Amino acid sequence: MPQVSVGIMNEPAVDFVLNGRYKVGDAIVTGLQHAVAVDGKVSWNGYLEKEISFVPADDMEQCSFELHDVTIGVNFHWERKENQLFRGVLKLIVENGKVTTINVLPVEDYLMSVISSEMSASASLELLKAHAVISRSWLLAQIDKNKQIAAEGDEYVAEESGEGEMIKWYDREDHVNFDVCADDHCQRYQGITRESTEKVRKAVTETCGQVLTYDGNLCDARFSKCCGGVFELFENCWEPNHYDYLIARRDADNENEFPDLTKEQDAAEWIMSSPKAFCNTTDANILSQVLNNYDQETADFYRWRVEYTQDQISTLIKERSGIDFGRIIDLRPVARGTSGRLYKMKIVGEKKTLTIGKELEIRRVLSKSHLYSSAFIVEKHDVGTDGVPQKFVLRGAGWGHGVGLCQIGAAVMGEKGYSYKKILLHYFANATISKLY
Repeated sequence: MPQVSVGIMNEPAVDFVLNGRYKVGDAIVTGLQHAVAVDGKVSWNGYLEKEISFVPADDMEQCSFELHDVTIGVNFHWERKENQLFRGVLKLIVENGKVTTINVLPVEDYLMSVISSEMSASASLELLKAHAVISRSWLLAQIDKNKQIAAEGDEYVAEESGEGEMIKWYDREDHVNFDVCADDHCQRYQGITRESTEKVRKAVTETCGQVLTYDGNLCDARFSKCCGGVFELFENCWEPNHYDYLIARRDADNENEFPDLTKEQDAAEWIMSSPKAFCNTTDANILSQVLNNYDQETADFYRWRVEYTQDQISTLIKERSGIDFGRIIDLRPVARGTSGRLYKMKIVGEKKTLTIGKELEIRRVLSKSHLYSSAFIVEKHDVGTDGVPQKFVLRGAGWGHGVGLCQIGAAVMGEKGYSYKKILLHYFANATISKLY
């Protein structure tokens, strides 16, 4: 069974507790530990090394380690710290002058936690199975992709900026010393802190080794909370690669009936309405299956509204972009994707005008955390004789990038009795469910 290395946290110093016996070289250690970064190396208990690994000396099920003050929801509105418990190997390295903690464990054990961290363990079995397959597919595809990038030896470039444009995207290629991180940037992984239920174990076990493939290759199986009614294309969120299994579809039984949301008028009408879709639900039971406690702090996600005064938005954009645009005159749509999400938007200011993208950069610049999505229209209010609005209202749709599986839509499908295979093939067109191991 393949192994995965997961980056958990990166801090100047790390406190952790070894529950059970762990080996460091020939030594056996247990209990409370402290490590700090010193001159590019890890300093721990008299050791000063580039890398220190704590390997369970006994059965892995009997050993665990607890990391203190792990930040979850980095830069999102639910960001907070908590202690988290893990099984497997703990590896410490130094990155950017800080100690990075890495958990190395079997892929299937990792998935037990991911499913419980990304979803509520009370979700339907078919939804949990579907999520197990896409999480496994995405993870293994990323590991293969990382190996390919390393083999090619070229530096991975995540931007297409030119004159008057700053177009960048954020993907897991940021990580070079481990396979994936533990936060929403990759997949939520919170060890055994989110202890798996019997239903989660059943979902992972019954789909063990199952992955999505297309034309013989692993699918880059993305997912987000709520597509807003129509799926987005991969290339509008990340690098310019088109995948035939990630296409525009309506999140409903009539999956081919939807307007052309790349057109401004159609997008505006769609966003301002509340069309039927699997993910258009207020059913508290269904939402609790997908949203953990801190996710449920957000009540509006299918359609939402954010309001800024002129002072608020000009200050916000300056802080988030590092560019002083002066007072903001307009936020102008330049290019929309198939879900209505903007992947290029022009910021028109008194001092500077710049087109930014892709979708996550737009969400990042227009919020202290992240906007729920980039599928929004802009209303300008109280425009003075100088052409400067005193208030901006953003009316939007969906939560996340909208590519691949829509978690809330899939939860509704699970409740309606769809099998996990039908759920998967709704969100990943013409893909094949294959047994890899």
